[in-house]
Amino acid sequence: MAEVRYEAASRIYPGSEEPAVDALDLHITDGELLVLVGPSGSGKSTALRMLAGLEYVDKGSIFINDVDVTLKPPQERDIAMVFQNYALYPSMTVAENMGFALKQAKVPKEQRRAQVEEAARILDLEPYLDRKPKNLSGGQRQRVAMGRAIVRSPQVFLMDEPQSNLDAKLRVQTRTELADLQARLGTTMVYVTHDQVEAMTMGHRVAVLKDGILQQVDAPRTLYNAPRNRFVAGFIGSPAMNILDVERIDGALKIGSLDVPLTPDLAGKVTAASTSDFAVGVRPEHLSFTEGGLAGEVVVVEALGSESFIHVRTLHQGGEQLLVIREDGQSSIQRGDRVALSIAGPIHVFGSDGERIAG
Repeated sequence: MAEVRYEAASRIYPGSEEPAVDALDLHITDGELLVLVGPSGSGKSTALRMLAGLEYVDKGSIFINDVDVTLKPPQERDIAMVFQNYALYPSMTVAENMGFALKQAKVPKEQRRAQVEEAARILDLEPYLDRKPKNLSGGQRQRVAMGRAIVRSPQVFLMDEPQSNLDAKLRVQTRTELADLQARLGTTMVYVTHDQVEAMTMGHRVAVLKDGILQQVDAPRTLYNAPRNRFVAGFIGSPAMNILDVERIDGALKIGSLDVPLTPDLAGKVTAASTSDFAVGVRPEHLSFTEGGLAGEVVVVEALGSESFIHVRTLHQGGEQLLVIREDGQSSIQRGDRVALSIAGPIHVFGSDGERIAG
């Protein structure tokens, strides 16, 4: 097991002026499952490959257990990586794939077989040890790739979007299995995904990146309830937070005709701010239908059984604005209904620089 530290670590690809990863400072504790999440091009996979030794670190350093591995080759870092396409050898059986790294390390055959069988037991792969990868399902192939990592007993597991090739139902099942496996093994794991739902359900902590810059790293619940800036607020949560630009007028904030409720503390911070331009964020579950609120028309109803996401078109600052409301799955509201909205829960206020003022 191990702790990992990025210290102002940067990667600048040849021909590019902007870093793919920019001065990343991140401490991953021993036995932690940390998820790197962000949109395409955010630098999350590059950051993982820097840790693996597959990408050069142009500035800064990376440590594993207080050992500077910045310039060490991958084979000297005691890490195991699971790739997006699993990288299994099609001509080898499951057992041969799982034991390949041990064979390369000249581990004796009997010991190798024992370690492979133990990993297969942990991953429920015992019936498939003599099969080739082509005869396995996507979920089974993923477990073989995990098994190949487990048999080596590395200090750190690195996983680069390993579930991107699985269907939606299997993704839900396997992410639960992965989180349980990591907890049982107690090995430090760094997991990359673009799926924020996956990130929130798996990670002990989640690190959000945008344009190579770390925006926030926190427990999932903290990211959801106290996003540091407008980007994190809009990225974390499904459906996304409703975020609207507003102006301070006579000390008050309005969304169309709707007064934004401000606590005394928040009102004081808004009044003290050097700008009159703000953004207000409201989670879909914190908007409700009411009498005499903000008028709008229902344009889409996503009925998911246990809940419904209702998209309402309203007027704000002279233009149309779509808001999403999370309702009970048995809601009778239909497309075309005229409705009125009010704020029924916490709000978040962001300044003109996008940073969260309070909420």
